[in-house]
Amino acid sequence: MSQVTIKDLEVLNCEYGKNTIKFLRLHKEGKKQFVKEVEVCAHLRLTSPQEYLEGNNSLVIPTDTIKNIVLVLAKKNGISSLEQFAIDICNHFMTTFCQVAYVKAYVQEVPWQRLHEDGVPHIHSFICVPDGIRFCEAEQCRNGPLIVFAGIKDLKLMKTTQSGFEGFYKNEHTTLPERHDRILCGEFFCKWSYGECKDFDFNCIWKKIRECILEAFAGPPDCGEYSPSYQKTVNCIQMLVLSRVPQVQVIEVVLNNTFYNVVDMKNLGLTNDKEVLVPVETPYGSCACTLGRKTFFEAQSQMLRDERRCQFGLAAAQGN
Repeated sequence: MSQVTIKDLEVLNCEYGKNTIKFLRLHKEGKKQFVKEVEVCAHLRLTSPQEYLEGNNSLVIPTDTIKNIVLVLAKKNGISSLEQFAIDICNHFMTTFCQVAYVKAYVQEVPWQRLHEDGVPHIHSFICVPDGIRFCEAEQCRNGPLIVFAGIKDLKLMKTTQSGFEGFYKNEHTTLPERHDRILCGEFFCKWSYGECKDFDFNCIWKKIRECILEAFAGPPDCGEYSPSYQKTVNCIQMLVLSRVPQVQVIEVVLNNTFYNVVDMKNLGLTNDKEVLVPVETPYGSCACTLGRKTFFEAQSQMLRDERRCQFGLAAAQGN
């Protein structure tokens, strides 16, 4: 058997970094205080994979240093938005270290909200409200564009009617009955990307997209809107976001559904008219769709191909 050498192979990707850098950033304006608690992951790819191939660590920025830089940037710059902080991390590593070929920063936020007492906002007290976790990613190749993604995850929504599932394909293995009135419940993961990042108000955009998600899911407050499937609900969310938020170019939505079974109470001498139900946690259905603007893909096709080469190939770096 012939021995394989590194000359016979190509390094497709080698990166490293620091995960789960957790901290709380406190900001004061007079007596009023503001908090931003985040979790950060920062990863680097170097211009040469020599630390992997040769054990040469001369270009390696220690992950402890990466952690310290993230904390220093939080101290110096603050966190006006998650997206801007991720951009700050990318900019720092690209402008400070010539051996960095690629940087990616992921930031997610703990959902603290200011506490209100009788409608009055408290100056220094907060409550953690798990109504969806905000996150973002920023990544950049050297001499390439800065790419920013944002999103919301762990957003659990339910509507108790105005949902059904009928007319689906059936064969000898089908046991699911058609339903024209059912509970629609699921956990959402939504992630979107911007085009060229200009002077965006990322906080405002994120809030607007979240409002679109809730509106498309629920429909008008007095009557709702019928959903013929989980897939159509996903599409309605994407269409509303792309219609109302021009900064968003591509949006991915994943919906993991929770099914509820009506409890049969006939043996208990009771009629259960969809009043008592139990959740079926596993197995669960899942659907996903990524939708984007054609004009964006047409304009960015070549650049996207270049980014993929930068992201997944290190042949050029190995040749240097």
